[in-house]
Amino acid sequence: MAPIPEPKPGLVVHYDYLWSREASAGRTQGKDRPACLVAASDSFANPRYVVLLPITHTPPSGDTIGIEIPPKVKQAIGLNDAPSWVIVSEHNIDEWPNGGLSPVPGSEGIFAYGFIPPGLFATIKGKFLDLAKARKSDPVRR
Repeated sequence: MAPIPEPKPGLVVHYDYLWSREASAGRTQGKDRPACLVAASDSFANPRYVVLLPITHTPPSGDTIGIEIPPKVKQAIGLNDAPSWVIVSEHNIDEWPNGGLSPVPGSEGIFAYGFIPPGLFATIKGKFLDLAKARKSDPVRR
């Protein structure tokens, strides 16, 4: 089993993301899926917290806002070929490390897919921060 990676912005991990609608319905467990780590508290903080954005095959609609991941980025980090979006209009806040992390399917105990490239990550982070400042990104504290 590989060690749990350092929580660096742009890292895509396998995580049981809990959608805000599921949390509102009283659920406490989500579905394991890729999630993009968008922010982490200082490494000396105890506990250390991270902000995770879900990655989904469902195109954003209604109030949901997402940024599509280009096929070559998906291929580079080992995601499947189906179109995918990083959803920036909601997020999970969790401790790091946490019980929601699980190994990437088909890997030998590796918890991360890889990193979103800096240019795309800057777009994702910028849109997320704009929505968070406007209180249009729903947080789920885990």
